[in-house]
Amino acid sequence: MFLHGSWDHILGNMLFLAIFGKNVEDACGPPRYLVFCFAATMTQTAMTLLFGTAQDALAPNLGASGAIAAVLGAYFLLYPGSRVRTWVFPIFFVNIPAWIFLGLWFLYQLVEANFGLFNAKANGGGVAFFAHVGGFIFGLLITRLLVRAGQVTPQARYADSPLP
Repeated sequence: MFLHGSWDHILGNMLFLAIFGKNVEDACGPPRYLVFCFAATMTQTAMTLLFGTAQDALAPNLGASGAIAAVLGAYFLLYPGSRVRTWVFPIFFVNIPAWIFLGLWFLYQLVEANFGLFNAKANGGGVAFFAHVGGFIFGLLITRLLVRAGQVTPQARYADSPLP
């Protein structure tokens, strides 16, 4: 979780952590947040060990992508109506609801993960897209359980949020 394959890898993870992580930590509390992140990191390893080959198990898993993706899944449920300032190519910025930004991010990860099933070199081979997909789903599920148990309180819903 603390090793990364490149500067782009760690900087990308830290950018998403800086934008979304503090709010999720505030909602969960530091001890629960730490356990949440460590547990989420295990999704890629579990998928590899359960469904991969012996050769797959020899490849190292680097980075905190599963944990960061879990934070994004938690944010999706806890703060769906908050606005995310997003750069749109080529020059301008827009503020869009978090549920749209994170929903599109998740769909992109899902598409990339499925391409990776057919070709290991497809679209940035070596990227553990299933860590992103599994981490996000883990974040959604665990956050939903914590909300139902009264351990975490979602932010007040906004009128433009379609989520219940």
